[in-house]
Parts: sequence; structure tokens; C-alpha cells
Amino acid sequence: MIGLKRGTVKLLPHQPLWEDVAAKTIILLKSLLNDIAIDIQHVGSTSIQNVCAKPIIDIVVGVKTLDSIKPYIRLLEENEIIFRKEDVKEQLLFVIGDFEKDLRTHHIHVVEWNGMAWNNYINFRDYLNTFPEYVKEYDDLKKKLALEFANDRGNYTAGKHELIEKILKQAYLWRE
Repeated sequence: MIGLKRGTVKLLPHQPLWEDVAAKTIILLKSLLNDIAIDIQHVGSTSIQNVCAKPIIDIVVGVKTLDSIKPYIRLLEENEIIFRKEDVKEQLLFVIGDFEKDLRTHHIHVVEWNGMAWNNYINFRDYLNTFPEYVKEYDDLKKKLALEFANDRGNYTAGKHELIEKILKQAYLWRE
């Protein structure tokens, strides 16, 4: 199962289905974006083995410049990939879901390829998949925060910030 009502937090154990859904989404995005997408990757907790995750597929699209995606917004929306906003500085957010039910199934993050946001997504995923011994602390925190903030995704996300920063520092050292 994928999808979650906007603003809520519900975690599921890792599902093999998530990889399949992400792969199909990446194929669709590559067909729509052609050469402007330098790389497209499945990221976020659904891409990390042994981590519980919100059942929302996160995809990162690396482009040369954020402006290069703008001519494709209409085409993406015609394919039910809806532009939301610049959710984080230097990132454009697109979503897929059942909007009548306020359900989100995918978050598509468009960032500059090989920039800080791109490298954060890739390094975080690769580090935790390479070193599963570091997954437990992250998984435990997510479960605790999900219980506390089931209807407040903003505080759930904020509560993970410090640990994510710590893991990213370790990941950058490892990547070097």
C-alpha cells in the first residue's frame, strides 16, 4: 500500500512494492523529461532497507538548473504530477496522489544535480543502506515521533532534523 493523507504520519515496515512503484515512476519521469533530467533516483525512507517509512515514494530529479524544469510543468501536470511549490530553498516539489481524498502517494523533488540537496538525498540513502547498524537509531526515532505527532507532519519532520544532520556528516566522511 502507498499513500497517506496530507499532514499525517503513519509508518509501515519496509515494503518491496515500494521499489517497484519507484522504478515505474522513474521510467515515466524519464520519458516525460527527456534530456533535462540528468539523473532520477528513488530516495527517502522508502528506499532504505530495514527502516519504517511513511508510504509515500520520494523521488529526486537532478537537473542542470531549476529553471530547466519550468517548461515541463504543464506536461507533468497533464500526467497527474502536480507542481506544488519551492518547498525547501533550491527545491521544487511535485506530488502525485488522489487529491479528492487529500492522499499523497509520491513526492517528486527537483533539485540541481550534484548540488547539496542532491548529494544529501543520495548520501543519506546510500550510507544507511551500506551500514545497517546505523539504521536502528533513525528507525527508533521515527517510530517515537510518529506516535507523538501522528497528525502533525511538520513537527515529526522537525524532530528528525538533528539526527539526519548527524547521519549526513557521517555519510559525507564515508563518501570521501
